[in-house]
Amino acid sequence: MAEENENGQEKTEQPTPKRLQDAKEKGQVPRSRELNTTVIMVLGAAGLLLFGGYMLGQIFHVFDLAFTAHRDDFFDPGAPTRYFRMAIGMGLAAVAPFALLMLLAALITPATLGGWTFSGKAMQPKLSKMNPVKGLGRMFGPKAAIELVKALAKVTVVGGVSAILVYTLQDDIRQLAREPLETGLLHGAELFFWAFFALASALILVALVDIPYQLWDHNKKLKMTRQEVKDEMKQTEGKPEVKSKVRQLQQQIAQGRMMENVPKADVVITNPTHFAVALRYDQATMRAPRLVAKGVGEIALNIRRVAAEHRVPLFEAPPLARALYHTAELDQEVPAGLYLAVAQVLAYIYQLRHARRHGGQRPQRPRPQVPREFMQYARAAGWQAGSGADAGRASGI
Repeated sequence: MAEENENGQEKTEQPTPKRLQDAKEKGQVPRSRELNTTVIMVLGAAGLLLFGGYMLGQIFHVFDLAFTAHRDDFFDPGAPTRYFRMAIGMGLAAVAPFALLMLLAALITPATLGGWTFSGKAMQPKLSKMNPVKGLGRMFGPKAAIELVKALAKVTVVGGVSAILVYTLQDDIRQLAREPLETGLLHGAELFFWAFFALASALILVALVDIPYQLWDHNKKLKMTRQEVKDEMKQTEGKPEVKSKVRQLQQQIAQGRMMENVPKADVVITNPTHFAVALRYDQATMRAPRLVAKGVGEIALNIRRVAAEHRVPLFEAPPLARALYHTAELDQEVPAGLYLAVAQVLAYIYQLRHARRHGGQRPQRPRPQVPREFMQYARAAGWQAGSGADAGRASGI
C-alpha cells in the first residue's frame, strides 16, 4: 500500500528533480552507516597489512631510543627533551601513512552514496525532535525494528566469522607462546591483521543489503501525491491560464515584428486567400531570398493588407505559397529546392516593375513548378502543379 501524507492522500508519484534538490539542500540524502563502517574497516585492515611491518619497525626504533641511552646523556639536562621530540617524530612518521588512508576513507566514502552535502538547515535545532511521543515512536517503530535486525545480522556474521577464524588459527595462536618475544610480536601482529581484515570483509554482506534499503527508504520518504506534483508545476512553471496568456502576448509581439518586415519585402506569394508568404532578396547582402513574414488565415489577410498599403506586389501561386509556408522559417533562407521557383517569381516582379517605370513590353507570367519532394505541401489544398490554377497572377505593381 502506498504511503499517505498528512491529508490522507496516497504518495504514488516519484519525486521530481526539484523535490530531490530541495531535500538535498536540507541535508536529506541517502546515507548508509553500514557502508561507511565497512569501507573504513576494510581499508583500515588493508592499511594495517600494507603498513603494519613499517609501523612495527618504527615502534621498535622508538623503544630502542627510549630504553637505550649513552652515559653522557645522564649528565645532559636537555637530553630528555631531545629524546622525547625524536620519539614523537618517529611515532608520527610511523602512523602517518595509515592515518592518511583513514582520513581519505572517512571523506570519500560518504560521497559514494548521496554525494557530499553541507546544509545549515540540517544543523538547526528542531523542537519536533524533542517530542517524547515521537521519540518513543522512533524507538519502537518500523525503522527501529530494521536497525535491530541489522544489528543482529552483524553480530551473527561477525560472530560466525570469528568462530571460524579461531578454529582455523588455533594452532598458530598456541605457537605464539613458544616463540621469542620479537618473533612472537611480529607473528601475532600478522595474525591480528589478517583476522581483522577477514572480520571487516564479512561486514560487506550487511552493507550490500543496507545500501538498496537506504535508497528505497529515501525514495519512499520523498514520494509525492498527484496534488503535490500539480502544485509544484504551478509554482515552477506558473498556472496554465497565465502561461496561455504569456504565449498569446508573445505571439502578438512576434506578429507585430513580422508585420514591420512586410513593407520591406519584394513580393508576397499568396494561396490566394488562406496562405501568404513575404520574401525579400538583396543581391549585395544575401546569398538567397529570405522569408520575412508568413501566415495563414487572419494573419495571411493582415500580410496582404499591409503589402497592399505599401504597394508590395502580390503573386498568386498556391502550391509555392504552401510549400514555402511549411518548409521555410522566419528570417531564414528559402529551401534550396525552391530556389528556381522563387527566382522565376522575383525575376517576373523585377521585369514587371521595370516595364511599368520605363515602358516596354510586359513580361510573360511564369508558372513556377514545385519539386516533387515538396508536393506533399503543395497538394494540401487540392492544387496540382502544372494545372491551370497554378498560373501566377501578380497585382499591386
